[in-house]
Amino acid sequence: QVQLVESGGGQVQAGGSLRLSCADSGRTFGSYAMGWYRQGPGKEREFVAAISWNSDATYYADSVKGRFTISRDNGKNTVYLQMNSLRPEDTAVYYCAARRGGGIATRDSDFGSWGQGTQVTVSS
Repeated sequence: QVQLVESGGGQVQAGGSLRLSCADSGRTFGSYAMGWYRQGPGKEREFVAAISWNSDATYYADSVKGRFTISRDNGKNTVYLQMNSLRPEDTAVYYCAARRGGGIATRDSDFGSWGQGTQVTVSS
Protein backbone atom coordinates (compact mmCIF):
# COMPACT_ATOMS: atom_id res chain seq x y z
CA GLN A 1 0.00 0.00 0.00
CA VAL A 2 1.21 3.51 -0.75
CA GLN A 3 0.57 6.62 1.29
CA LEU A 4 1.24 9.73 -0.75
CA VAL A 5 2.06 13.21 0.50
CA GLU A 6 2.62 16.08 -1.92
CA SER A 7 4.72 19.16 -1.21
CA GLY A 8 6.34 22.04 -3.03
CA GLY A 9 3.31 24.02 -4.06
CA GLY A 10 3.11 27.76 -3.66
CA GLN A 11 2.63 31.04 -5.44
CA VAL A 12 4.83 32.10 -8.34
CA GLN A 13 4.74 34.69 -11.09
CA ALA A 14 4.14 33.72 -14.68
CA GLY A 15 7.32 32.43 -16.25
CA GLY A 16 8.59 31.08 -12.97
CA SER A 17 9.30 27.54 -11.83
CA LEU A 18 8.26 25.18 -9.08
CA ARG A 19 9.15 21.60 -8.25
CA LEU A 20 6.51 19.42 -6.68
CA SER A 21 7.40 16.32 -4.71
CA CYS A 22 5.28 13.36 -3.75
CA ALA A 23 6.66 11.06 -1.10
CA ASP A 24 5.41 7.60 -0.28
CA SER A 25 5.72 6.24 3.23
CA GLY A 26 4.98 2.69 2.13
CA ARG A 27 7.39 -0.04 1.13
CA THR A 28 6.30 -0.85 -2.41
CA PHE A 29 6.77 2.49 -4.18
CA GLY A 30 9.13 1.02 -6.75
CA SER A 31 6.45 -1.29 -8.11
CA TYR A 32 3.95 1.49 -8.86
CA ALA A 33 3.54 3.70 -11.88
CA MET A 34 2.97 7.28 -10.81
CA GLY A 35 1.02 10.18 -12.19
CA TRP A 36 0.31 13.84 -11.59
CA TYR A 37 -3.13 15.36 -12.03
CA ARG A 38 -4.50 18.82 -11.39
CA GLN A 39 -7.83 20.49 -10.76
CA GLY A 40 -8.17 24.18 -11.46
CA PRO A 41 -10.89 26.40 -10.01
CA GLY A 42 -14.22 25.45 -11.52
CA LYS A 43 -12.64 22.75 -13.64
CA GLU A 44 -12.60 18.98 -13.69
CA ARG A 45 -9.52 17.08 -12.65
CA GLU A 46 -7.17 16.57 -15.59
CA PHE A 47 -4.15 14.45 -16.35
CA VAL A 48 -0.76 16.18 -16.31
CA ALA A 49 2.01 13.58 -16.51
CA ALA A 50 2.82 9.94 -15.79
CA ILE A 51 5.90 7.78 -15.36
CA SER A 52 6.41 4.02 -15.31
CA TRP A 53 7.83 2.17 -12.34
CA ASN A 54 11.38 2.17 -13.70
CA SER A 55 11.26 5.56 -15.45
CA ASP A 56 11.61 4.04 -18.91
CA ALA A 57 8.38 5.63 -20.06
CA THR A 58 6.86 9.05 -19.48
CA TYR A 59 3.79 10.74 -20.90
CA TYR A 60 2.55 14.32 -20.78
CA ALA A 61 -0.59 16.24 -21.48
CA ASP A 62 -0.21 18.47 -24.52
CA SER A 63 -0.78 21.54 -22.37
CA VAL A 64 2.41 20.93 -20.35
CA LYS A 65 4.64 19.17 -22.86
CA GLY A 66 8.02 20.87 -23.09
CA ARG A 67 7.46 22.80 -19.85
CA PHE A 68 6.94 20.11 -17.20
CA THR A 69 9.14 17.11 -16.42
CA ILE A 70 8.13 14.10 -14.34
CA SER A 71 10.83 12.03 -12.67
CA ARG A 72 11.20 9.62 -9.78
CA ASP A 73 13.76 8.39 -7.31
CA ASN A 74 12.77 4.92 -6.13
CA GLY A 75 15.52 4.99 -3.51
CA LYS A 76 13.79 7.97 -1.92
CA ASN A 77 10.24 6.76 -2.60
CA THR A 78 9.55 10.08 -4.29
CA VAL A 79 8.16 11.31 -7.60
CA TYR A 80 8.76 14.85 -8.80
CA LEU A 81 7.12 17.29 -11.16
CA GLN A 82 9.43 20.05 -12.34
CA MET A 83 7.31 22.88 -13.70
CA ASN A 84 8.95 25.60 -15.78
CA SER A 85 7.56 28.54 -17.74
CA LEU A 86 4.47 28.53 -15.57
CA ARG A 87 1.32 30.22 -16.81
CA PRO A 88 -1.72 31.52 -14.96
CA GLU A 89 -3.75 28.67 -16.47
CA ASP A 90 -1.50 26.22 -14.60
CA THR A 91 -3.10 27.41 -11.36
CA ALA A 92 -4.64 24.35 -9.72
CA VAL A 93 -4.44 21.87 -6.91
CA TYR A 94 -1.93 19.24 -8.01
CA TYR A 95 -2.35 15.62 -6.97
CA CYS A 96 -0.04 12.68 -7.29
CA ALA A 97 -1.42 9.21 -7.82
CA ALA A 98 -0.10 5.65 -7.79
CA ARG A 99 -1.00 2.74 -10.02
CA ARG A 100 -0.23 -0.76 -8.91
CA GLY A 101 1.51 -2.86 -11.51
CA GLY A 102 3.96 -0.30 -12.76
CA GLY A 103 2.70 0.19 -16.30
CA ILE A 104 2.22 3.78 -17.38
CA ALA A 105 -1.35 5.03 -17.50
CA THR A 106 -3.22 8.27 -18.06
CA ARG A 107 -6.83 7.64 -17.00
CA ASP A 108 -7.53 8.63 -13.42
CA SER A 109 -9.53 5.40 -13.00
CA ASP A 110 -6.25 3.51 -13.50
CA PHE A 111 -4.81 4.99 -10.32
CA GLY A 112 -5.84 3.51 -7.00
CA SER A 113 -4.07 5.76 -4.49
CA TRP A 114 -4.07 9.56 -4.31
CA GLY A 115 -2.41 12.23 -2.26
CA GLN A 116 -4.18 15.13 -0.60
CA GLY A 117 -3.00 17.71 -3.14
CA THR A 118 -0.83 20.82 -3.09
CA GLN A 119 -1.90 24.25 -4.32
CA VAL A 120 -0.05 25.96 -7.15
CA THR A 121 -0.97 29.56 -7.93
CA VAL A 122 0.55 31.39 -10.89
CA SER A 123 -0.01 35.14 -11.05
CA SER A 124 0.22 37.19 -14.21
